[in-house]
Amino acid sequence: MNASLVVTLIGADRPGLVNALAECAADCGANWLESSMAQLAGKFAGIVRLEIAEADAGKLEAALGELEVEGLRLTIERGVAASAPALRVTKLTLVGHDRPGIVREISAALARHGASISKLETACENASFSGEPLFRASIEVQVPASVEPASLKAELETLANELMVDLNLEGEAAN
Repeated sequence: MNASLVVTLIGADRPGLVNALAECAADCGANWLESSMAQLAGKFAGIVRLEIAEADAGKLEAALGELEVEGLRLTIERGVAASAPALRVTKLTLVGHDRPGIVREISAALARHGASISKLETACENASFSGEPLFRASIEVQVPASVEPASLKAELETLANELMVDLNLEGEAAN
């Protein structure tokens, strides 16, 4: 039986942080399954899912804890197998002038429909001609099968108009 460990980490950005984590995992016999990492405001932040034999999970947790000496703050959680209800996956992309509240409004609309955000990537960049800040988001959403796609789409399109952002819905919930 294998254990799944979800590791979150943050520390001052410097070369070798990913390598230190990868070496620690490999030395313990763990398999690196998935991750998302980024440099944000001079900090390096990430989340990683490692899989290891249940008997070796404690050894891996202890070894990962030793990385804190290198200036990383880590949180380690054991993953659990979730029973998956019937879900449709859709991808939502949006772009618009940056302002506070965009993520809050979109996530609230999704929550009202029982949709769960499985992946969220955002960025703020300068518009090519005006130089004004543009907010971009890419959101992967799991929508319950009981949710009417047209209802979700209509609410998101209305919200996009209110927020003055361009929104594109791809996948089954866009039908």
